[in-house]
Amino acid sequence: MSAAAANKVQTLDTATMVLATMRRRGISGLPRNYELVYEALNASNARLTRDFESLGRNPAQEDLDALGKLHFPHHHRTGVVEGAHDRISGELEGMLRLLRQEQSSLESYSKLLGETYHRISSKSASSADILSSVIGVLSNATGDTMEKGKIVVEHMVERAREMEQVKLELDEYKRIANTDPLTRLSNRRAFDEMLSAVYNNPREAMYYSLIVADIDHFKKFNDTYGHPVGDRVLGVVAAVMKSTLRKDVFISRTGGEEFAVVLQGTSLDVTTEIAERLRRAVQATPLKNQKTGVDYGPITLSLGICMASDATSAEELYNKADVALYTAKNTGRNRIQIYNPDLNQDFEKNWAIYKS
Repeated sequence: MSAAAANKVQTLDTATMVLATMRRRGISGLPRNYELVYEALNASNARLTRDFESLGRNPAQEDLDALGKLHFPHHHRTGVVEGAHDRISGELEGMLRLLRQEQSSLESYSKLLGETYHRISSKSASSADILSSVIGVLSNATGDTMEKGKIVVEHMVERAREMEQVKLELDEYKRIANTDPLTRLSNRRAFDEMLSAVYNNPREAMYYSLIVADIDHFKKFNDTYGHPVGDRVLGVVAAVMKSTLRKDVFISRTGGEEFAVVLQGTSLDVTTEIAERLRRAVQATPLKNQKTGVDYGPITLSLGICMASDATSAEELYNKADVALYTAKNTGRNRIQIYNPDLNQDFEKNWAIYKS
């Protein structure tokens, strides 16, 4: 059986297990609940698995949502955005109200100036009487108008600061919602958004490339040493990627033990060189228990590469890079495979053999 075929079967088995677990524990069939149970059973996040198990049978939806909010902030995206919308709308309404009051005040002041001008222009009134009354009126009106204007400006500044705070909170929420909690890399949601953006401009798309990487024998780390060591493996790979690549390069954990790198303004040769540098850097990084001295063995990566110019959409780009990745795993692991059309035939052939 090919790795790709095995992966498809494993996905089906996992889906069945998730649904069975939800039925057994009395969990409502909401999409966010399905994702929560799936990730908990996947055991790639030990803390999530422990928290989920602690809920027991028939957990309340509010408890499930609290767990989802902790590990998957995007579950609550609508509420967060709506709350921010309401706050900004309230501040804007307050600003408009202040501006209307300021406009009314200025119109009254303008009217007073006009009336005073006519009084001064009148030849029938005594100059002394005019000056005596006008100076007092204008002095008080001007002082009141300036004081009101100062208050309006202060309120406007205060509301502008409040809206800036809302913006900062939304930016922070987006950062958290797009971040994998274990590795602190971008998550699958952020990756999907990034890959879709590649094809927004067809002319620029040809200068992008995608590297997908998978940790070899990751299940063995978990089964042999336990999930905490598996988490350390994920953390080491993420750290090596961040230290090896430039800060402006997009790196993502796309799920389980899989990672992706999106490169911009690059060629196939440069992309291959970068992938090889990543492979060697990970392999050269030791994984030992500093207290016991236990050597968990080397970490290796299999990597697949596809240029955006070889695909017409984000989905096609990812699928072709994925085909290259599983070819790398099927032909020895700890190696790089560049996508080419012949790989599709081998992939489909292996899948057909498996189904027969």
